[in-house]
Amino acid sequence: MGPTPDVPLSRVNPVAQLAAIVAVTVVLLTSLDVVTPAVVLAAELCLLPAAGLTSPRALWLRTWPLLFGAVMVGVVNVVLSRDAALVTGLGLALRVVALALPGVLLVAATDPVRLADALTVHWRLSTRFAYGALAALRLAPLLVVELESVRLARRTRGVDAGRNPVAHARLLAGIGFLLLVSAVRRGTRLATAMDARGFDSGIPRTNARGSTLHARDAVFVAGTVAVCALAVTTSVLTGAWDPIFVGG
Repeated sequence: MGPTPDVPLSRVNPVAQLAAIVAVTVVLLTSLDVVTPAVVLAAELCLLPAAGLTSPRALWLRTWPLLFGAVMVGVVNVVLSRDAALVTGLGLALRVVALALPGVLLVAATDPVRLADALTVHWRLSTRFAYGALAALRLAPLLVVELESVRLARRTRGVDAGRNPVAHARLLAGIGFLLLVSAVRRGTRLATAMDARGFDSGIPRTNARGSTLHARDAVFVAGTVAVCALAVTTSVLTGAWDPIFVGG
């Protein structure tokens, strides 16, 4: 699933979005209360339409793994920890979602090419690393296509595990091995092609598309910092603030 074109969040420079994610991460990792992630998460949910995630189905497909992980984190901490209360588990679950959702927004609204350009232009990231990561990101959807092809091919040959969980696990392991071999071969060909185009020459590369920071990028980062400050202030005023750097 690629980014949604022409959505408001796509106009924000990718490095500005990454800076905002860093600010959110720092704030969420400094306290164990439930109020801070709740306020931050509420602000993040307001950005869903700006990222083009207005369809419940599209939102579910992009977020179900992090929602499942958040629920598991909350449940495990409540069940296994002697001192954990339900509020603590809820706070941890909200924190997981609030930490992961900005990444979902970034992927949904940002063209990977713009991200690679911005990283190399503004953060002086190595072009070999940036465009290598871009190529890997572009090739990732092919794994889904290959998985479906292998599954249909095995069904055509009458290979079916039925209701046997052991057979299901064995078939899944076989498919995973096939996908791994295919990914390694494709990655080797890609690395050879990149070296042939001079990515390993050590010569500085120019950028034809470029990347420009605008006033709206500064406003976006400042707005994120303001939301984080509001979340911490609300947590302190309600008495819920529980910084991790204070013992006890």
